[in-house]
Amino acid sequence: MNQVKQNLLYPPGGILIWIVVLVELITFMAVLTAFAVYRAKNPLDAAEGMKHMNPWDGYIYTILLITGGYFMANAIRILKKHQYDKASLQILLAMLFGLAFLVLKSMEYAHKIDSGYTWTSGTYFMFYWLITGFHFLHVLVAVMILFVLYLYVRKNNNAQILPDVMMGSIFWHLCDIIWILIFPMFYLK
Repeated sequence: MNQVKQNLLYPPGGILIWIVVLVELITFMAVLTAFAVYRAKNPLDAAEGMKHMNPWDGYIYTILLITGGYFMANAIRILKKHQYDKASLQILLAMLFGLAFLVLKSMEYAHKIDSGYTWTSGTYFMFYWLITGFHFLHVLVAVMILFVLYLYVRKNNNAQILPDVMMGSIFWHLCDIIWILIFPMFYLK
């Protein structure tokens, strides 16, 4: 089997995670495109919704997720050197940055609800809750995956764990990519 065919059939993390990534990206792109069309056709309504968004929140979320992504990439690099304790620490740090995102995003959600901006507060907020809520669930799942991987790497010091950690890392980076698409659409004018 030639190398190109080999890489297509057996990509890093396994073919299944790449199918999941493709489906998730298609799903998010469809909803984000619908939101972009809504914004283009209803600029005043969108501008009114944007008044209630704090760009600094978006910047902080972006920094947290990208920093978590850095630690996951670092975990893979370190794991390839068979430095399991150091790799598990990197996974733990990525997980903590994910938890920080979830806590801060939950606080933003609570503030929006207290201010009366729920998913029934108009089209802008319907999209906001749908898109950011779906992303929030992805980050929550990613943090749970990282927790399991952290325990797994701590317990299993062998090269067989690399594909599983790569799969978790790919899912984490999917959350990063999706956030980078969401951030400017809701937090930047």
